[in-house]
Amino acid sequence: MRLRVLGAAGEVTGSNYLVEVGNSRVLIDVGIHQGKDEEKRNREPFPFEPSSIDAVLLTHAHLDHTGRVPLLLRQGFGGKIWATMPTTELVDVLWNDSVKIMKEEAQWQSRKNRRRGLPPVEPLFEEGDVERALEVLRPISYDDVLDVAPGVKVRFRDAGHILGSAIVELWAKDDGRQVKIVFSGDLGPQKTVMERNPAFIEEADYVVIESTYGDREHRSNEETRLEFRQIMEQALQDRSKVMIPTFVVDRAQRVLYELMLLQEEGLLKDNVPLYFDSPMGVKATEIYRRHLSLLSSEIQEQIKKGNDPFAPKQLRFVSDVEESKAINDVRHAVVLAGSGMANAGRIVHHLKNNIWDEKSHVVFVGYQARGTLGRRLVEGQELVRIAGEEVSVRARLHTVNGFSAHADRTDLLAWAGAFANGPMFLVTHGEPKSATALASALEERGYRAVVPQVGDEFELVPAEKGFEPAFVVPAFGLAERDEAEALLADVASLAVRLGEAMKGDVTSVLPLLQSARTLLETAGDRLGLAGATQEKVGASKE
Repeated sequence: MRLRVLGAAGEVTGSNYLVEVGNSRVLIDVGIHQGKDEEKRNREPFPFEPSSIDAVLLTHAHLDHTGRVPLLLRQGFGGKIWATMPTTELVDVLWNDSVKIMKEEAQWQSRKNRRRGLPPVEPLFEEGDVERALEVLRPISYDDVLDVAPGVKVRFRDAGHILGSAIVELWAKDDGRQVKIVFSGDLGPQKTVMERNPAFIEEADYVVIESTYGDREHRSNEETRLEFRQIMEQALQDRSKVMIPTFVVDRAQRVLYELMLLQEEGLLKDNVPLYFDSPMGVKATEIYRRHLSLLSSEIQEQIKKGNDPFAPKQLRFVSDVEESKAINDVRHAVVLAGSGMANAGRIVHHLKNNIWDEKSHVVFVGYQARGTLGRRLVEGQELVRIAGEEVSVRARLHTVNGFSAHADRTDLLAWAGAFANGPMFLVTHGEPKSATALASALEERGYRAVVPQVGDEFELVPAEKGFEPAFVVPAFGLAERDEAEALLADVASLAVRLGEAMKGDVTSVLPLLQSARTLLETAGDRLGLAGATQEKVGASKE
């Protein structure tokens, strides 16, 4: 029995894990990569044969957990995909929107390539792949136990992150041994506004825990609402345009709800137009309305009062492209549009046409991954390239992290603290700083915790007092192996050229060559070649 970490290690996108039990192979999440080099990384071959996979389990609908599922079908996957009912409805919207965007971007790039004498670009996947994925998608209810493959049974528990989000409990049994692995997925905060609280689980042998905010705390709901209120009050006094990049699942609905509360307080006047410029967001909001019973007690109270929590006054849902463009002529308005990291979608159009205006305001209400336009903006870049044009950043930028649907450090440790039998924690889905910080905090509390890298494998054994999981040498994917071999070839070629170029005094380059040798020895250690390396180094000194 093995667990392979194939994504979301050292970053917060591309979630992907493989559990192997006897002849059964089950994937947990098949996420898309977002941010730096995303196009290249999403086209890399899977480090497994898709046709060999028996089942896929989806923790929730966000594309960094589900976005490459249609590609899996395209490359031969023939099993079933399991998710909660709201997740099955939300991925229908998200996948169909993704394939539309991919098709448009491929056509645009192909036109550019044709003018340069280059071959056309194909989209990552097509409509037929989405249709086949939806056909094999099966709903599973919270708390039901289900056999998904020989030797593998699972139970989905509420994760409190977005509508339909789930913690996955997985029992693997082979040769009379049973191991339990818990995948946190993305966890919601302990004190929620939109969703119910995450379920606590008390026993596991291994826990794969997310660490998006493993090194920091969110503001309280009260502090966050005060911060948002003050930002909106200032922006509305400026009679400016307020742009809010929003993830269309959960974050958009949360912001709509907060705007409704501001209207109730009288801060947001009924004559200020509100635009929700996202056809996909409109569909997602309707799915939220169909599953109101799964939302928090606070939302239930609003429903009892007769309020629609996602429909503030003056809200206009924008679907038509021309209507979206017409918003440019409105100088004083609040505009919600996807995507949440400003790396795609209609928010790009609004930023390009307004971010140069010092009277405009941009309010970021979610995590901004490395390499995205949103990340570059919040880090203070003064000149950005948007839709092929260099644009000066003069708008006032604000970040409200408290709206995050992710647990913060305290929330994560509280959830982890419910495990009473001392499991091994594998800390993933976080940038290196946050993952390492959470692992250290877990170790301080007496747990064992490691921060795996992409490609790491673990031999699964039942937890016993003092047990240590067997770590297997990383099994590189094809792309990583090709890159490593190419780098070694470059090093070898460069070494030959340096040898040929060495004439006269080489004192100045000796420290550099010694450092290079040390780095190569370290690489050898990681590949289990330490003994052979030392033997050769020793021989060279004699």
